[in-house]
Amino acid sequence: MSFIITLSKLTAGLDRMGIFLMGALVFVALLATCSTAQAEGPSSGLDLPRFASLKSDKVNVRKGPGKEYPIDWVFRRAGLPVEIIKEFGHWRQIRDFQGSVGWVFHALLSGRRTMVVLPWEIRQATGGAEGAKMTPIYGSASRKANVLVNVEPGVIGSVLKCDRTWCNVSVMNYRGWILQKTLWGVYEPEIIE
Repeated sequence: MSFIITLSKLTAGLDRMGIFLMGALVFVALLATCSTAQAEGPSSGLDLPRFASLKSDKVNVRKGPGKEYPIDWVFRRAGLPVEIIKEFGHWRQIRDFQGSVGWVFHALLSGRRTMVVLPWEIRQATGGAEGAKMTPIYGSASRKANVLVNVEPGVIGSVLKCDRTWCNVSVMNYRGWILQKTLWGVYEPEIIE
């Protein structure tokens, strides 16, 4: 009510054209404020780029940051690590281990750290992993430790901690140590505690 009274006091000496112009300016200012706030939206405030993982077995990846943009492809694997490279409101632009980039709604992502073992070694030819390079998971952070299991490229697991050289990971029923440089989902110099 005080806004209307104040506005009427301001417009008391103006003619109709002046009132119209002042109203138009107020409307444009309000419209600009609303559209800017809606376009930017909240930001997480977290560093970019950063890794996250998919929460669901079905995640639509869109061509732009909004439901009005078409779906480019669909992820069908919960726990898959993705790299968040940009934020726009509630949307995150992500990159997968193959280098594909698209937009995902923030609620479909988790801060849980996961990894893919040697994704750059995955064989494209038919015949699968036959002859694929196997990567050992050790009982402790040393190449001299017992090998708990050998995993092939493309295996996904959880990252528990990393010290810039080794990561403590959980893969299926195994928990052990793997060289950090063999993983996608963790930056090589990154420490995770």
